[in-house]
Amino acid sequence: MLDVIILGAGAGGGFPQWNSAAKGCLLAREGKKAKARTQASLAVSGDGQHWFLLNASPDLRQQILATPALHQTGATRGTPIQGVILAGAEIDAITGLFTLREREPFTLMGSPSTLAQLDRNPIFEALDRSIIPRLPLTEGAPVPLLLKDGSPSGLMLEVFTVPGKAPLYVEHEGTKPDDTLGLALSDGQKTMLFIPGCAEITPALKERVSHADLLFFDGTLWHDDEMIRAGLSPKSGHRMGHVSVNEADGPLAQFAHCTKPQKVFIHINNSNPILLDDSPQHHTAKQAGWIVGEDGMRFQLKAES
Repeated sequence: MLDVIILGAGAGGGFPQWNSAAKGCLLAREGKKAKARTQASLAVSGDGQHWFLLNASPDLRQQILATPALHQTGATRGTPIQGVILAGAEIDAITGLFTLREREPFTLMGSPSTLAQLDRNPIFEALDRSIIPRLPLTEGAPVPLLLKDGSPSGLMLEVFTVPGKAPLYVEHEGTKPDDTLGLALSDGQKTMLFIPGCAEITPALKERVSHADLLFFDGTLWHDDEMIRAGLSPKSGHRMGHVSVNEADGPLAQFAHCTKPQKVFIHINNSNPILLDDSPQHHTAKQAGWIVGEDGMRFQLKAES
């Protein structure tokens, strides 16, 4: 089966963001009409016992503590976490790796450009390569996703590039084709997609989504210029490498024909009004068949017998 837990559904900074007094953040702090979210990451398993993390957010320690399925039982030390699969090298996708530096074996996977960013920064050598191997991922046929002892997990992994941009801290170097990955995981019958960042919804991506059973997709902004209009940032969604939920080129319109998958928004920025449970935008997203992701949501897709 495919067993998926949302560890965090928020974008960088989480919700509420630490330095924000915007309406949504105030309501989230008060616990009124808005649920707090940590930064975007998923946990995925083929058996409910051995887990792979999709991205490692800065909130990872908090997320593990809040998720009993990721707790160690039995031996004094250990973890059911078998590996971490990175969709990119943005700060909110990689800094949680430091939480996992306690000499605990797991496999670290990412595109060559993502792993190159880790290689360039000596602080990531705290993840001892002798016990945490780094495995580059390239586009191609699905490959078996192995547990850290080398045995099959029951899942297949396929990576595919999606339009995106270089991480903020190396934007001056230009964007590489594999800076932004989509991840497809399958138990052989059911398939889920993890696409937390996407700058353009291409025909190939729409085709892939139409055949999936479960989709976690970039829900960063509602409108492309919402952060500019709110005085929060000079950057548009496109400038940050994200399509916006309710624009003509965004997921509500572009995936309207994709009726097979359950569709879930993740990586939701604190400025996005879909985070407010009683907002018209939240209602519009739900009416269009989307789930507004929340920390702790669990999805179990069982293979047909």
